[in-house]
Amino acid sequence: MNAVVDLTHVVLETERLMLRYWEYSDLDDFYEYASVDGVGERAGWSHHESKSESQAILKRFIEGKKTFALVYKENQKVIGSLSLECLRQYAGEELNDLTGREIGYVLSKDYWNQGLMSEALHCLVEWCFTQQNYDFLMCCNFIENEASFKVQKKCGFEPYKIVEHSSSFGMKTSQVNLLRRRTK
Repeated sequence: MNAVVDLTHVVLETERLMLRYWEYSDLDDFYEYASVDGVGERAGWSHHESKSESQAILKRFIEGKKTFALVYKENQKVIGSLSLECLRQYAGEELNDLTGREIGYVLSKDYWNQGLMSEALHCLVEWCFTQQNYDFLMCCNFIENEASFKVQKKCGFEPYKIVEHSSSFGMKTSQVNLLRRRTK
């Protein structure tokens, strides 16, 4: 079952990052990383071709209230996003009576391989389980995107199932990974 989400007034912090609600003034930073070839494609969407495309998506982020802007504290730049998406059809029946969401994320290519996404994902996972009382979280990665799987594995996610789904690039094989809340 999908947990209720409204991130409007939520701010989470790690040593190097702040996860906060998107603002319209983030447009330039958003376009800067979302327009780079290879960034969105690793997450299943085409890189942005224009600032107006980024602006329309930014508006959806703000109105949807389920996506964090990922801010690098050192320079106060938005370098990515993390979202708590609705569960897709591949969430098995064993999860029907449990509360959770699917996490989606993307990070600026300039900040890859620094442990930043693992840091952000770990923070979000802790918040979902301790503050929001979720029972589980899901994450997906395209099979060929091993870096994304490593981030998820580092945060405790385990392989759940392999699925075929269509993205803007045609049919793709994804690995669905699951993390259940540890009960005391």
